[in-house]
Amino acid sequence: MNSTLPPSAPPKKHRNLAQGVVAYISDSIRDGSINPGDKLPTESEIMRIQGVSRTVVREAISHMQSAGLVETRHGIGTFVLEPPPAQHLGIDPKTVITMRDVLAILELRISLETEAAGLAASRRSDAQLQQLRVALDSFQACSIKGGDTVASDVQFHLLIAQASGNRYFHDILSHLGTNIIPRARLNSAKFARDEPGTYLERVTREHEDIFNAIARQDPESARAAMRTHLSNSRERLRRAQELIESASTQ
Repeated sequence: MNSTLPPSAPPKKHRNLAQGVVAYISDSIRDGSINPGDKLPTESEIMRIQGVSRTVVREAISHMQSAGLVETRHGIGTFVLEPPPAQHLGIDPKTVITMRDVLAILELRISLETEAAGLAASRRSDAQLQQLRVALDSFQACSIKGGDTVASDVQFHLLIAQASGNRYFHDILSHLGTNIIPRARLNSAKFARDEPGTYLERVTREHEDIFNAIARQDPESARAAMRTHLSNSRERLRRAQELIESASTQ
């Protein structure tokens, strides 16, 4: 399937022109404008959209081939490859088993997501803010109905990482999220003997504080709200761990 690249946005400053073409095509792959298996537009079309020479386009394609993003089939064209399996930082979610493991991951998330929230407040678009609102509304609806809030909870955090404008925040958190965030959240409520309704009300308030700071485009408040939210999660888990260890010694 041939793909059509979206209209080029105003060019950003890059170290060289080829880097700009790589960034443009990579962004189109990440946002779904181009999908794995799709054929890239011709060199001439990319030249026209980006306003660069054929040499620049070929250098960009060469960089993307080296990165494993595309494959050129001689006489046919250049195609987008399936992304390789995630191997972020050597962290295998299957090895995160104990409560102590989850606490350690939470400490990592505090450092990452606090900064991601601040960047999101500075860089988010109106469309991204609306996506965050939808995820929050879904979380609240599931909470009221007693349904599973995990998917919307994880989505909320991933959308903030995406709104940060730094794809590495999103890459790392998406690798951790579905495997670690749900387990941490459910265990903290269960083992800390929290009333589920009260627990979810607190999480909802914490999420709303983060959202409101991002909506106001207030980076420092967004960082503070995210740090408070994740620190509270860590504290709930720490108390749960103490209860478990106390019970095992009795």
